[in-house]
Amino acid sequence: MRFDVLTLFPEMFSGYLGQSLLKKALDAGLVHIKVHNLRDWATGKHRQVDDRPFGGGPGMVIKVEPTVAAVEAVQAADGQQPGKIILLTPQGRTLTQRVIEQLSESPRVLLLCGRYEGFDQRIVDILRPDEISIGDFVLNGGEVAAMVLIDALVRLVPGVLGDEQSNVDDSFSSGNRWLESAQYTRPREFRGHVVPEILLSGNHEEIARWRKEQSYERTRQRRADLLPDAGDPERAPLAPDSADNRGNEPKT
Repeated sequence: MRFDVLTLFPEMFSGYLGQSLLKKALDAGLVHIKVHNLRDWATGKHRQVDDRPFGGGPGMVIKVEPTVAAVEAVQAADGQQPGKIILLTPQGRTLTQRVIEQLSESPRVLLLCGRYEGFDQRIVDILRPDEISIGDFVLNGGEVAAMVLIDALVRLVPGVLGDEQSNVDDSFSSGNRWLESAQYTRPREFRGHVVPEILLSGNHEEIARWRKEQSYERTRQRRADLLPDAGDPERAPLAPDSADNRGNEPKT
């Protein structure tokens, strides 16, 4: 999978690209990422990429000419297919795991990172990007949002994770749209808190059932909106396999 990131601050990505699973994926050739400086397509003595908004108001707006020129040049580079254009903006559709799964089908993604008061509307009108928001809050720019999207997409590239089942069973994922159950490792006991006995039993069928029940209960308590018929109390489902999870919580 290939990512092209268009930004006014390419130096923000140097540390990010050299860490953890992403670095391993890059080194293995499973993922390719190129970061492009929007200023390289600006013209004039000062290579200006932003200007004051028509109609007045605070801040600056990223100009249409260098942005469209940058996207079209990057799309045509290296003989690659144009790719899917994504504009990171708080006005876009909300990023979810289902959206990530949809985007993962694209072999190439171009990420437009905004700054200041955002992009000239004509950039959206001309390029028709998929506008995506990572949540109902405002960042200083789209770079961090682009990293979030890259991180989520890379996990779905075959060969990146040590265990391919991980991205199926994770919270919100294709094999588990609920929240994932609690996880434990050594030691078995710490300050009176012990690991649930079922996880030490070696009975994989019962462990799977316990995890499913705990996943349901955690989702019911924390994110009931993820459950079927969450808006209709009369039709809310019982916990899978058992409505009684007593004895399954960690002992204290």
